[in-house]
Amino acid sequence: PGMSPLAVLMKGLGHEVSGSDLKMSAAVEAAGEAGIPVSIGHSADHVAGVEIVTYSTAVPADNPELAAARDAGATVCHRSAVLAALCSATESVAVAGTHGKTTTSALLTHLLASAGLEPSCIVGAQVPGLVNGARVGSGALFVLEADESDGTLDVLVPRHLVLTNVDVDHLDYFDDLAGVQQCFVDAAVRTGGFVVLNADDDMSSPVRAAVSKQDRCVTFGVSGSAHCRVSEFSDTERGSSFVVSMNGESQRFDTLLRGMHNALNCAAAVAMAGLLGVDLRRAAQSAATFEGVGRRFTERGTLNGVTLVDDYAHLPAEIAAALAAARSHPSATGRVIAVFQPNRFHRIAAMADAYAHCFEAADHVVITDVYASGTAPIEGVTGELVVDAVRAAHPHCDIVWAPRRGDIVRAVSDYMRPGDICISMGCGDIETFPDDLIGASR
Repeated sequence: PGMSPLAVLMKGLGHEVSGSDLKMSAAVEAAGEAGIPVSIGHSADHVAGVEIVTYSTAVPADNPELAAARDAGATVCHRSAVLAALCSATESVAVAGTHGKTTTSALLTHLLASAGLEPSCIVGAQVPGLVNGARVGSGALFVLEADESDGTLDVLVPRHLVLTNVDVDHLDYFDDLAGVQQCFVDAAVRTGGFVVLNADDDMSSPVRAAVSKQDRCVTFGVSGSAHCRVSEFSDTERGSSFVVSMNGESQRFDTLLRGMHNALNCAAAVAMAGLLGVDLRRAAQSAATFEGVGRRFTERGTLNGVTLVDDYAHLPAEIAAALAAARSHPSATGRVIAVFQPNRFHRIAAMADAYAHCFEAADHVVITDVYASGTAPIEGVTGELVVDAVRAAHPHCDIVWAPRRGDIVRAVSDYMRPGDICISMGCGDIETFPDDLIGASR
């Protein structure tokens, strides 16, 4: 998801681009549809005659293509180096933060494009209207989703920065929360242009303190002190409605996005768009046509009167926000069923207890085993650690440990009834669960 839009953008800029991956995926298929040849499997032959070989964090150092490229004298660089080069050559807008950066960067791109500013962008997800998460624009603006997890944000020097929020994550890369916060502080200080920060987020306070005395800093949130303020939030049949106030003007936003967390993502995007010349009225009109991002509260149909939703949420705050959105969904006349696939062994080893309270809005909770996402198994670390944490904090919680996919299907099928909403969450292959549930009913 991160490499494919980069390939699409580089091809759009006139470069000859090819790629390889271990297996076929939606991202690989989309790259092929964009005219980029992608080989399945890795071979030294794939890099013969190329000038630059770019790799992601998931690629090991002994990959045969990397070795062959080095032997041939080609430039070999991490994805972050290419993004850094693009940042230096454009009026770049980096969207960073622990939660919400994908939706915020996609929406910001939509607002800028709708205003005729012709931005380019790279977003790490499938977005309606973008080619595999990428857009090649004729303007100077370049919006990119900037990931802190592998050091990518550390090497970027964007012109402008949006920071959605700060939370504990990626403790395999950072020592602690202070390390996470310092990464974002450094990014804000490096940024030479506008910085948009969350006025409501306590964990962002070190970042606000570092740049708040500068005129280039603008805040968003529900707080009365926010420069771009959200108020009068309500759920609607199609999504949500709220008022955004900025620079003495107020506009109602009617969006297809659900949940207060998405209203805040919208405010972050609107704040930066406003600084770049998009007026509030035009932003409200454009936001109404934004269709969202793949796997962000994506409704996948119904089964026997039960609404099925797929969501990328994999951290406690994200899960709580997704469940709040599910609880307020117009079709949820019954109960909320939460299915969660924990992600990455080191993440669950370090923070299983942090999941203790995030399922409170659910009536029935099903936890499956850990999806590795390329991480090595750790003895004793399974999804059951999350189950134990929830049970210890909420002894009466209706929670089920279902390690295998068949176990999950049974745990949900035996429980659900018309009027319920079932939301399956995680950033692994839990994406296919709604299909599995429907298939099992035939």
